[in-house]
Amino acid sequence: MPQPCPVVAIAGLGIESSTFSPARTEAPAFHPLRGQDVLSRYPFLAPGEPLREAADWRGALVGKALPGGTVTAAAYAELSTELIDRLRDLGPLDGLWFDIHGAMTVEGLDDAEAELLTRIREAIGPDTLVSTSMDLHGNVSRPLVHHSDLITCYRMAPHEDAMETRERAARNLVDLLAGGAPRPVKAWVPVPVLLAGEQTSTRIEPARSVYAAVAEVAAADGVTDAAVWVGYAWADEPRNRAAVVVTGPDEAAVAAGAERLARGFWDARHDFAFVAPTGTLDDCLDEALAAGARRPYFISDTGDNPTAGGAGDVTWGLQHVLARPEFKDPAGPVVVYASLPGPSAVDAAVRAGVGAMVTVTAGAEVDDRHAGPLTMTGVVHSVRHGDRDAETEAVLRVGSVHVILTRLRKPYHLERDFTELELDPRAADVVIVKIGYLEPELFAMAADWKMALTPGGVDQDLVRLGHRRIQRPMFPFDPAMSDPDLTARIVAPANRPPAQFA
Repeated sequence: MPQPCPVVAIAGLGIESSTFSPARTEAPAFHPLRGQDVLSRYPFLAPGEPLREAADWRGALVGKALPGGTVTAAAYAELSTELIDRLRDLGPLDGLWFDIHGAMTVEGLDDAEAELLTRIREAIGPDTLVSTSMDLHGNVSRPLVHHSDLITCYRMAPHEDAMETRERAARNLVDLLAGGAPRPVKAWVPVPVLLAGEQTSTRIEPARSVYAAVAEVAAADGVTDAAVWVGYAWADEPRNRAAVVVTGPDEAAVAAGAERLARGFWDARHDFAFVAPTGTLDDCLDEALAAGARRPYFISDTGDNPTAGGAGDVTWGLQHVLARPEFKDPAGPVVVYASLPGPSAVDAAVRAGVGAMVTVTAGAEVDDRHAGPLTMTGVVHSVRHGDRDAETEAVLRVGSVHVILTRLRKPYHLERDFTELELDPRAADVVIVKIGYLEPELFAMAADWKMALTPGGVDQDLVRLGHRRIQRPMFPFDPAMSDPDLTARIVAPANRPPAQFA
């Protein structure tokens, strides 16, 4: 008789939370999916796909929020309680795919994902196999590894392999359940390095080679999977640092692989550099406007990047742009600025209508530490309703600058984010985006680009942010530190008592 399919649940909460931002994240920001709607997040689990047929997939609750501020205790309690209740209601489980980011900070907690998985284990039992998938900018503590049987993360930054990683995590779990093999051995190595994602992009060296080695280790005999986490630089918690985990049936192989990857990351620490040239915002604008500059010239307004955890409403960068004399005349260089939240400003633009001249005030409702609310007078260029993140967007042309205003903050990563607002970024002289490294479509559009080192909750100057709770010594905070112990720690399986956590 054919064997019944294993019963596998899907659950997880994902967000990057900057503890250096005054913003707070509430439950609705996670846009949670429940029950079988969860499966719609994953193309490889669509009806008829081989992986869909390999297990009885049961959605519990999966919520993913834009990066932002610390999650409130009330939001975490609401979502985590519902998630665990739904898992209990699913009945006995053979497996759980735990789909998270890994950099969620919650009020009153230092290791939110490990705490959540500990509570999940209490509900589903220690014998259920758990496969955890993460962003490479997540944090991997020993408790998180202990409660996971398999654990992996992206191998590319920007994260062009995000869905591929999730599929690998799900497939490895199904394969483990189908094969009836013992629980994998897990080799974990914490690496005392904490760098920004913009310094560790796999587009360039040394991260390109560091991450190329991950696939080599994963392909070795006795290894199931391998992963290197950069860690999340804009939170101040004891768990924040780089880490390596290698899993598989052969203890010697996984330990050797983990130590190889950890040593490769550590040895490259002095070579990590920003993925693009950097400068002050004025330096970047001067270069963009210089004779012979290639257009469109993209500038990353990095300090308030909403996809790294910035509040999104810092006005410092836009104030500097609008103060430039080159942009006062509507016939001046065409500039697109994305973006600035301002609910009342958007409402005023909508009421006035396209073509109307309006005076509005926006920004600094959440993060006013660097500049106050900004008042602008301009012509309403376009209005768009119904965006999943922004809800409503309005473009205000102030001089020659097209300012995108949003009801709620939104990242601008795709060409259609602009064209749907009747903007043509390819024809602009300068495109300024609140972002770090350029996402693939922006990178492809940019004739040239530079990163402006601007203030905000995700300031790229990590040392001046003021970390106080990370484990020291830590590079680059302690540049002359001695070499750390990069010996692989073999972490106990979830159905055995853990060793002392570190």
